[in-house]
Amino acid sequence: MISESALYQFLSPLDWTLFILALIVTFLAIVYGQRLKDQLPEKEKQGTLELLLMGRRLTLPLFVGTLVATWYGGIFGVTTLTFEKGVYNFVTQGVFWYFSYLIFALVLVKKVKKFEAMSLSDLAGKMIGPKAEKTTAILNFLNLLPLAYVISLGLFLQALFGGNLFVNSGIGLLIVVIYSLWGGFRAVVFSDMVQFFFMVLSVLLIVIFAWSTFGSPLWLIDKLPPGHLDWTGGESLWVLLVWGFIAFSTLVDPNFYQRCFAAKDEKTARNGILISIVFWIIIDCCTTLGALYAKAVLPHANSQNAYLQFAIQVLPSGFRGLMLAGILATILSTLDSYLFTASTCLSYDMINVKNKFKLWHHHSALVLIAILALLVSHLFEGSVILVWRTLGGFSAATLLIPLMVAHLFPGKISDTLFFVSVSLGCIGIVSWKILLKWGVFNSSLDEFYIGLVLSLLPLLTAIFRKESKTISSSNL
Repeated sequence: MISESALYQFLSPLDWTLFILALIVTFLAIVYGQRLKDQLPEKEKQGTLELLLMGRRLTLPLFVGTLVATWYGGIFGVTTLTFEKGVYNFVTQGVFWYFSYLIFALVLVKKVKKFEAMSLSDLAGKMIGPKAEKTTAILNFLNLLPLAYVISLGLFLQALFGGNLFVNSGIGLLIVVIYSLWGGFRAVVFSDMVQFFFMVLSVLLIVIFAWSTFGSPLWLIDKLPPGHLDWTGGESLWVLLVWGFIAFSTLVDPNFYQRCFAAKDEKTARNGILISIVFWIIIDCCTTLGALYAKAVLPHANSQNAYLQFAIQVLPSGFRGLMLAGILATILSTLDSYLFTASTCLSYDMINVKNKFKLWHHHSALVLIAILALLVSHLFEGSVILVWRTLGGFSAATLLIPLMVAHLFPGKISDTLFFVSVSLGCIGIVSWKILLKWGVFNSSLDEFYIGLVLSLLPLLTAIFRKESKTISSSNL
């Protein structure tokens, strides 16, 4: 049995060699991206468009690589949920999300590309008005704080080397900040391409060796607790629906929009999302199966790092190093993307320096956000799932309906109405949590539904209004 701490003891020189080589290749990919940038005209390579969106030059392979890698950083969250509740994870963290991706690809891409916005907040401003832009920026900022991925990185380093979670998170985050300060969005994209390869390879390796060692997934039926094969996970329908709505936060996620804005054309963005869905399904199947094997083999392990313990145990020398490189790549690819997009949100959208935007504004914001994320993540005591429920739910409950109404009914929602709708949702969520904490109500109703309903109420008259209100040219 492998110990829960200091997993580095079980790594061979070959493992370390392959692990370090993976990091070197990632760095070389960033250098290669910078070489391509150096070939651009001087004006283009120094502009804001290059820094934030790589000049809108994302080709299909680059789009798929960066989108898949960015969207799968919470591997410790999904494997923990699978270890604790079984296939419930695949439903709540997989199936629900696939529907939201399809909606984005088939409905929203065409609508958002025509605005040529720089960010989701910029898009809200162009579609609705300045109040919508600022309101969206504030909520985006809360959603973009990379708390879950700071925790995930800390858990990875803690499992590998031992020590304190906060210290490990801080050391890992410092390294990410150093390389994120160089290269802008281009560095994120080219590092994501390498990380995409290693993350897919790593989860596949774990399933392949688990299957060959213990037998096909049918072997799990008799080895797992009965509840682990229940797709509801023993939860109520209302809890399942909350996860479903959180999945639809994809439709208001700044990272998703950023990559669509950066794609070279509408076709690239649409097809890129559809291809990405295939990879996400493969990764979800592999992580779910891997964590189920871990539960069957190591039933009493710590759920937060049981997947990693099992992988170290089942993989032979050499493959362990590749697996660790893949797990690390999964986390880093999301963490650096969230750091970058959050920095854009703070420096470009919230501080309102668009006309005087400088590189140092973005760099200063990135360092500030890294410090804030480290401090706030400590409050969640290592729970990635709690971060998702808290911040992901807040964003989806308040922004989802107002922005979808703006997309689907152009001109029917005014700037002030958008602000009122989002504000009511926020007030409702916070008030409901306070009332429950004070014991005023004894209810199992999730605050998510309170925010969702209150954000919808002001929009009902606008949705059913016969004549669309014309958007003023100043808002376009």
